[in-house]
Amino acid sequence: MLQPFRLALALALVSGAAAGAEPASGARVDRKRPVTVASTPTEPLPVVHVAGDTPTLFLFSSPIQRKTLTFDESRIRVLDAGERSIVVQPVANLGDGERQEIGVFFADGRAPARAAFVLVTDPAEVDSRIDVQRPAPPSETCPTDAHAPAPKPEDFVLLGFVDEKGVTTSTAKEHGDPAQGLGSASAASFRGKGWILVDVRIWNSPDKQAWTPREATFTGRVGMPLRARLETAKKGPIPPGGDGRVLAVAEVQDSDASFVLALEVRGDDGRHLLIPEVRFPKPGAGGTP
Repeated sequence: MLQPFRLALALALVSGAAAGAEPASGARVDRKRPVTVASTPTEPLPVVHVAGDTPTLFLFSSPIQRKTLTFDESRIRVLDAGERSIVVQPVANLGDGERQEIGVFFADGRAPARAAFVLVTDPAEVDSRIDVQRPAPPSETCPTDAHAPAPKPEDFVLLGFVDEKGVTTSTAKEHGDPAQGLGSASAASFRGKGWILVDVRIWNSPDKQAWTPREATFTGRVGMPLRARLETAKKGPIPPGGDGRVLAVAEVQDSDASFVLALEVRGDDGRHLLIPEVRFPKPGAGGTP
């Protein structure tokens, strides 16, 4: 097992860099602290302070899938990645207002399935060690909404999800990815007041393992990726040779223009499906006589 050696090397790398020089006047304060990852895609990502002259060590409470690491290689370097650890360092101090995201999937598939962080440079402090923690699972005794009244059409208007422009819809072409063993069918897009939604059936190849969708992201030609809430019509994984209904929804700024986005759905074992060119038509003109 090389993992204990790798972890020791990572710890030595970080502690050695931190101890290599005494803090001078105006130097950043070194921090070692625990951080809890976001439990849902709608929660803000935890912020970690990095610096161009200091490696930052992430220690995870459970094994990770190193091959699923995502980051901007032009701005961030991964110095080491082990079964439960990652050492990162920016190529240079990040600029004012610059925010870089780094993320990785856990190996056990439990929720939350992915740990993601926003990296920034702070002139006053730097995180040399982050102990990554996962939120505790919800208590089984928590009250449920089983007796909540079913929503009615007027609720969508009163809550502001639909206005006089209505909801526009479109469809997306079927798409398959043989390498991932996943594909889409019957994809429909919806756009309302301040939100977009994609309703799609995703099939799993018969020669692949059962697959559970975990998170979804919308991306365009410009701008930052847009994290989406993900819902499934049925709980549990999609079996080999089966399919499942998946819905991805995100809040967007109101606009009178049409736009085209790609939808990426990620799940177990790092497998993912990218559905390109999902169209969201511009809002309707309404029914003014």
